[in-house]
Amino acid sequence: MSADRAQQDAPGRLGRSTAIFAFWTGISRIAGLVREIAAAAIFGTSGQISAFVVAFNVPNLLRSLVADSALSAAFVPVFTELEEQGRKKEAQRLAGAFIGLITMALGLISLLAIIAAPWVMPLFAPGLDQELVDETVRLARIMFPIVPLLGLTGLVAALLQAGGRFGATAFAPVLWNAVIILGLVAVTPFVPDEHRIEVYAIAIVVGTLAQLLYLIPSLRGMGPFPISLGFGNRRVRQVLVLMLPVTLGLGLININLTIDTVFATLVSEEAPRAIDAAFRLYLLPQGVFSVAISTVLFPTIARLSARDDVVGMRATLAGGLRQIFFMLLPASLFLLVLAEPVTRLVFQRGEFGPASTALTSEALVFFAIGLAFNGASLLVIRAFFSMQMPWLPTKVALLGVVINVVLDAAFYGPLGTGGIPLATSIASIVTFLVLLRLLDRELGGLHGAWVLDGAVRSLLAAGVSVLLAWATWRVLDDALGRSLPAQIISVGTATLAAVVAHLAAAQALEMRELKALSRLRRPLQ
Repeated sequence: MSADRAQQDAPGRLGRSTAIFAFWTGISRIAGLVREIAAAAIFGTSGQISAFVVAFNVPNLLRSLVADSALSAAFVPVFTELEEQGRKKEAQRLAGAFIGLITMALGLISLLAIIAAPWVMPLFAPGLDQELVDETVRLARIMFPIVPLLGLTGLVAALLQAGGRFGATAFAPVLWNAVIILGLVAVTPFVPDEHRIEVYAIAIVVGTLAQLLYLIPSLRGMGPFPISLGFGNRRVRQVLVLMLPVTLGLGLININLTIDTVFATLVSEEAPRAIDAAFRLYLLPQGVFSVAISTVLFPTIARLSARDDVVGMRATLAGGLRQIFFMLLPASLFLLVLAEPVTRLVFQRGEFGPASTALTSEALVFFAIGLAFNGASLLVIRAFFSMQMPWLPTKVALLGVVINVVLDAAFYGPLGTGGIPLATSIASIVTFLVLLRLLDRELGGLHGAWVLDGAVRSLLAAGVSVLLAWATWRVLDDALGRSLPAQIISVGTATLAAVVAHLAAAQALEMRELKALSRLRRPLQ
């Protein structure tokens, strides 16, 4: 197949698998939003919830460094290479070895973290008072067991995705969120106020265990996986060596969020939760679209790399980048223009009042600036991992952390809460441009003109859609007021107007990405 033909067909080829994954990922993001709405109504943006945000970020960071994404990104290329070579039993032994290693190593790390929490956790909350710091320690100790559980979940998900089984891995977060929502809605009303935040922490642990138990039966037919510690296994060492830069590359991205939280504690008691709530809204379109596309394409890119099919990799990556820009540029502009009404509709109730809405929407505006670039980086980073060249994105990720720290320190004082996500967005833009340039060099070209053409067309269509969305919201908001039903109508209609306008503009601009969307009309199987 010619490169030009591959370019034309790439969006359609990835549309079907992406649709299935994106459907369940979208449901999981909506469930996550419901979880955040419940938490916002119960806890607001100050007090115990600030301690919770800090406490959750640390085990979540630890998970990202030694489990889940880092393990998956290092494991999948080696596992798929063995399968491509017809060495299935060796691939199964590799999986069994990592089951043993994760259980032992991450279990020990979790135990040590629980013991060291009184000395470690205060370092992440320099601006909180002593009572909230003590609360942070208690909550972190409850949640540290999610590290080995998420490590095993990440391995199971990697095995399923390597086998082309995306449905179960996309549904698992729905179950996770459902368990937490059940805890927040059904349990907290019967618990004294001072202990409600502990219910939230316990529900996260229970939900994490539930999603692991749900995924395990989906491995049927892929095993057996003889459990060991992998001593003497050359492929285990290969994955571990790959994991070092992958851990840094993906972990440094997550370190940015933790750094943001540390600086947020220096702004105000409310800033950590406001930034966290804005981040959850920011993650919704990214999780539905860029994570779905990157996850679906990762095993394919890894197999193309194992076959040295550079032409196929170029076409697949270029098509994926165009699809991400097509989805995320309109979402970015929509959140930039309608951050406050979106935040008000989603969060403002109970303990989450107008002041919390103003603070959160300010953070959301600045997060939205880097939305499309950060989403596209997820695919580019995985391209390097699939080629087993993880040190290049690792160095770029380190550059991103340095930029983020410097800008956080420069912005948090004069700009307050908004300065912290602005620093993150600028770091995302810089790191994406550097990563793209390096990938273009490594592949001897990445159809850059075609990708740029897609981005420009997507931006033009997004501009049309956001103008219509703002006008629609403005008219309806003035006419209907700010009651909950009125907000649902005004923001919902504006969202629908934006989608219709974007699709119409894309049709007028003859964008090939519409071919992938046409796959959504078919029944998902």
